[in-house]
Amino acid sequence: MKKGHFSKVSPQIFDEESIKGVEKRVLIGPKEGAPNFVMRLFTVEPGGYTDYHSHPWEHEVFVVEGEITVIGPDGKEETLKEGSFVFVEPNEKHQFRNNSNKTARFICVIPRSGGE
Repeated sequence: MKKGHFSKVSPQIFDEESIKGVEKRVLIGPKEGAPNFVMRLFTVEPGGYTDYHSHPWEHEVFVVEGEITVIGPDGKEETLKEGSFVFVEPNEKHQFRNNSNKTARFICVIPRSGGE
């Protein structure tokens, strides 16, 4: 069994035009010996966002703190509050945005084949 605390994991910081105000921490993945899945923690600052994209693997997302707005393939926006979850299907276009004035965090689990 491997344990840890997110604050001890170095973040990858994104602050560009396509992805802004986002930190990603790989909490559990291949380096920890996970054979099937990768668990990441994303921190999104107020006004921050991921890019609008798709890929051939699924996501399972759980909002840990704050609120995240999810934009789906039809452009429809839905705000997920702390404790909410969403399943993003393979090849489904999506984006995560923090339209609030507080920091938001969400866990995102993907298959190992999806990278980190």
